[in-house]
Amino acid sequence: MRHLLVNWLLSALSLVIVAAIVPGIEIEGFGTAMIAAAVIGLVNVTLGLVLKIVTFPLTIVTFGLFLIVINALMLKVAAAMMPGFRVRGFLPALVGAVLLSLVNTLLRWLI
Repeated sequence: MRHLLVNWLLSALSLVIVAAIVPGIEIEGFGTAMIAAAVIGLVNVTLGLVLKIVTFPLTIVTFGLFLIVINALMLKVAAAMMPGFRVRGFLPALVGAVLLSLVNTLLRWLI
């Protein structure tokens, strides 16, 4: 249980860091980031899983790079569902998805 809470906090912190770096991604506060991190996780588990299965051949052809596009789409979907969390355009979503993965991995490595 503690591990889950730490991962949730790190995901929210990663989201705040990415919002500070990437123009076009806005988040209103840490509370919103906490909820947005949970929404992103739920969207990835449901819609993201379906999209990853459906686009598996395309992912193979692009050597896995299409997964970045799927993650960007999941970020946009989560932002559309979440008041106080905005992603303005596909390019910020794409850059944000890559940075979110990198920052989240770095924070988990530090902990």
